[in-house]
Amino acid sequence: MPQTHRLDKNAIVYRWDRDAPPALTIDPGDTVVFETPEITRGQITPESTAEDLLNLDFDLIHQISGPVAVRGAEPGDTLVVEIVEVKPKGWGYSFVLPGFNLLKDDAAFQTPYLVHWDLTGGSKAAFAPKPSIVLPFEPFCGVMGLAPGEPGAHSTVPPRRVGGNLDIRQLVAGTTLFLPVEAPGGLFSCGDCHATQGDGEVCGTGIEMEALVTLRFDLRKGENLPELRFQMSGAMTGSWNTAGWYGATGHGPDLWQNTQNAVRYMIDWLKTEHGLNDHEALILCSVAMDLKISETVDAPNWIVSACMPLGIFTG
Repeated sequence: MPQTHRLDKNAIVYRWDRDAPPALTIDPGDTVVFETPEITRGQITPESTAEDLLNLDFDLIHQISGPVAVRGAEPGDTLVVEIVEVKPKGWGYSFVLPGFNLLKDDAAFQTPYLVHWDLTGGSKAAFAPKPSIVLPFEPFCGVMGLAPGEPGAHSTVPPRRVGGNLDIRQLVAGTTLFLPVEAPGGLFSCGDCHATQGDGEVCGTGIEMEALVTLRFDLRKGENLPELRFQMSGAMTGSWNTAGWYGATGHGPDLWQNTQNAVRYMIDWLKTEHGLNDHEALILCSVAMDLKISETVDAPNWIVSACMPLGIFTG
């Protein structure tokens, strides 16, 4: 009979490591409820100010829950992760940190900025600097993945073929994630949960939070996936948004620069049309706006579109 297990928020790791002892060993078909912590190990609290961001100890950042070993998982197999529920706790935050965002070299973003979110409303939260802007929750884990096959400790910051810091906002309840196994047991971990986030996470954070994450695991033998895949059960993005979208575009031969320019133009629009300052606008872009590669075939220029859901502007 499949079983349900629980991992409290003290079962954490800071690195992927194929030789790490599992916090839990389960069978295919079992469910695990993870109590995921916020990623700074308590360095940011509801009382924190923007200046506290300048004293963050990055050795303590990106703690994730796990690892969970799955009996029978071997290199070449696929771990199937069914996302049952991601339930926010009561508080979250977003920040702009100098040197850590898409526009890190722009003069406007050389000072820290911190926004706290009240997540007790159940399904949505107001943007504190301008409460008439309200964001519905689409909670997901920013980090989901397995230990790489290479020996040693590996940073949790980049994504890899076996998962990691994906920040794929579509990994919500109802989505199934397929991860290629490289290490015996797989050694799955997750965390870095967001109440919501736009595609791109351009300020470096979504709405960061603690959460209860319920996942069901299965195993497919010998599939040899080249990289992770996922399957959704619903709309790709903004399924709650029925009020339309506003788009800004960036063009040119460099997708990175195009992306930066599209975001800059969206920030200009938010400042002009909605009265936000630079920091507020960048954070709103990070938690609500979706970046899209609109085309990459018409050389020498490509198009990136930044798309803001108009349904958040309730006022």
